[in-house]
Amino acid sequence: MKKIIVPLDFSEQSEYALKVAVSLAKKHGSEILALHMLELNQAMITSTEGFHPEQTVFLIKLAEKRFNDFLKKPYLEGLKVTPIIKHYKVFSEVNEIAAEHNAELIVMGSHGTDGLEEIFIGSNAEKVVRNADVPVLVIKNEITDFSIKRFVFASDFKEESIVGYNKAKAFASMLNAELDLVYINTPGDNFLSSNDIYTRINNFIGEVNEALQVEIYNDYSVERGVLNYSKNNSADAIGISTHGRKGLAHFFMGSIGEDVVNHSKIPVVTFKI
Repeated sequence: MKKIIVPLDFSEQSEYALKVAVSLAKKHGSEILALHMLELNQAMITSTEGFHPEQTVFLIKLAEKRFNDFLKKPYLEGLKVTPIIKHYKVFSEVNEIAAEHNAELIVMGSHGTDGLEEIFIGSNAEKVVRNADVPVLVIKNEITDFSIKRFVFASDFKEESIVGYNKAKAFASMLNAELDLVYINTPGDNFLSSNDIYTRINNFIGEVNEALQVEIYNDYSVERGVLNYSKNNSADAIGISTHGRKGLAHFFMGSIGEDVVNHSKIPVVTFKI
């Protein structure tokens, strides 16, 4: 893992993410790309109507100084840290920066969201997850020495999920973590009989050509099942695939991956498929 992107907004949560990135960078010899996105939109930067250009320049310089001061942390000493500043918030840019710099992981902090705010606004982490092609590791709390021993990966084990499984396996191998595979069975239209579940899992095993052990866990929703199974099995982190749905498809269908990111207390890694 050569490069890790860490979006920073000076919040406690973003510093939690930075400390996790530092733990990973020290273990893997990685460069940290510290990304700050200013609260200035493109119209404010380019328009002279009602806003003086010198004021814009002043705000940018002020934010740049604050960002550079923020990065003067003792725990960053000895690491290669490259600051990147963008002058307005477009969350697809995080993915573009990852592609431009060949970054292999995005680590970001989140406090999560609930209720109407989640439906109509969503968390910044959710927006990054929706756009990112590389894995996104979401951190909610401070972790002094980040490591993962038990990594739960939840999947529906359909053929399209092979990509997500391969990414999760590679991530677990990189961190020397035990990969715990689980299928969440729910009531209603998505309910499968035991025979149907084993048939699907066996077909998946045949496609990946590996000897896999998959747990089957019953709950009222996939999200609740993932969270409850992870808690009951003392998982250190959760991995889940996401389709990165946008627009009306996202509003009406939602994303289980994004819901887990918002509500999990332990770190979550999303893998786009």
